[in-house]
Amino acid sequence: MTGVPASAAGGPGRPAPGGKLGAAAVNQASLWNIANILTMVRLVLVPGFVVLMLQDGGYDPAWRAWAWAAFAVAMITDIFDGHLARTYNLVTDFGKIADPIADKAIMAAGLICLSALGDLPWWVTGVILFRELGITLMRFWVIRHGVIPASRGGKMKTLAQGTAVGMYVLALTGPLATLRFWVMALAVVLTVLTGLDYVRQAIVLRRKGLAEERAARAAGTGAEGAER
Repeated sequence: MTGVPASAAGGPGRPAPGGKLGAAAVNQASLWNIANILTMVRLVLVPGFVVLMLQDGGYDPAWRAWAWAAFAVAMITDIFDGHLARTYNLVTDFGKIADPIADKAIMAAGLICLSALGDLPWWVTGVILFRELGITLMRFWVIRHGVIPASRGGKMKTLAQGTAVGMYVLALTGPLATLRFWVMALAVVLTVLTGLDYVRQAIVLRRKGLAEERAARAAGTGAEGAER
């Protein structure tokens, strides 16, 4: 017995001094937590959105409104699941993999459906999807050297893309149809600019990582030689 209350000592399920759970508590986050459930909901909404979007040939305003509702719910869950996971220590391996897949799946579904229906040029869909896939692969390319953090520009890009696709999903006419064109144009510009910035960050991070590895090897070789 230490005489120290479990709550003060950071006992099981209680935050240690400083208000943060210990590593053991983080590792014990259940798969069936609220953050992962929201991610699963977003994954389930992808095929549901496609079905609603393509009902009656894809041009019925009522079905498009339902498709927009599914898309909106998916985008809202995207905002909350990551925040909840970080705030309440609910990060799991499943969430790390499924969250980005769900994000890209709902956006890709929206873009491809819109282009297939003739509402959006295929080159717009191609530029956005190429950027998203390319940046994902680039993150894996440099992951052993470090993590490229999400930038403010990247968050603005995501907001612009979600808003633009949502506006295109709705059967808008008149001034609103013109507005959605310019919102999509902004989304494309931000997509390209932030993509180039991520490439720059990846190159800098990789060069720094390789330089540190060479310095570590040189230091190890020097220490080994001094011991002989």
